[in-house]
Amino acid sequence: MINEQIARAETGAPKQAHDSSPGQPVRVNEDANHDLSIRVRDLNLWYGKNQALKNVNIDIFQKNVTALIGPSGCGKSTFLRCLNRMNDLIKNVRIEGLVEMDGRDVNEAKMDEIALRRRVGMVFQKPNPFPKSIYENIAYAPRMHDLVSRKSDQDELVEQALRDAGLWNEVKDKLAEPGTSLSGGQQQRLCIARAIAVKPDVILMDEPTSALDPISTATIEDLMDKLKQQFTIVTVTHNMQQAARVADYTAFFHLGELIEYNDTRMMFSNPHTKKAEDYITGRYG
Repeated sequence: MINEQIARAETGAPKQAHDSSPGQPVRVNEDANHDLSIRVRDLNLWYGKNQALKNVNIDIFQKNVTALIGPSGCGKSTFLRCLNRMNDLIKNVRIEGLVEMDGRDVNEAKMDEIALRRRVGMVFQKPNPFPKSIYENIAYAPRMHDLVSRKSDQDELVEQALRDAGLWNEVKDKLAEPGTSLSGGQQQRLCIARAIAVKPDVILMDEPTSALDPISTATIEDLMDKLKQQFTIVTVTHNMQQAARVADYTAFFHLGELIEYNDTRMMFSNPHTKKAEDYITGRYG
């Protein structure tokens, strides 16, 4: 049914009433008030002979937070990595379908993967600062991408990225110290600052707070709310309360399929599928 609703949205056909039969995927987001950031159609992925994603269709909108939820092994992180071709680094992966940004399929042979990953940044589950100074953690990638040349411009970029990540006041007097000297929560914000320093369009976050304490988690959540004013954010989380707090839209995956995708408030207050309801209410997962 997700495929049918996409076809209707794209052809201008009138919407049909939702089928609330248990277990049926009933919705793809059709909100016309937001510009499209990423368009995914009929996405399938295999690890060898094991199919990890099955016919996924989804529209991700600009300058919103989209949360990907579902039980372990359901395909959330695999889908996330499809958006900037990180799965290319894994052996025996085969991908079919469309992942489109600005009218181009990111999987086309002519796509510059390095340029793509500059536009679609990644923040991982465990903080992974470079073995460099705090300053160089931010400045290194912009230099490599020729985004800055003069030292004064580089200094300004480093400060702005750290300010945007809510870290500047905590590190401004120790920029020469190793990034690894920071606390776990600070390291994760440093990684976020590193990602936004190259001015991406999209930031992918794979369980960015799962290794952090509650105070650091709250800081990252507040930061996500601020960053969506500038960036599109797609995040994987196992924390239902976190998804409800930070996400504008939520996508529920199960066994490689996108089961339901909706406005987060609607998803959590009135899910359209039995599988989504059971997962959100803690009956399994």
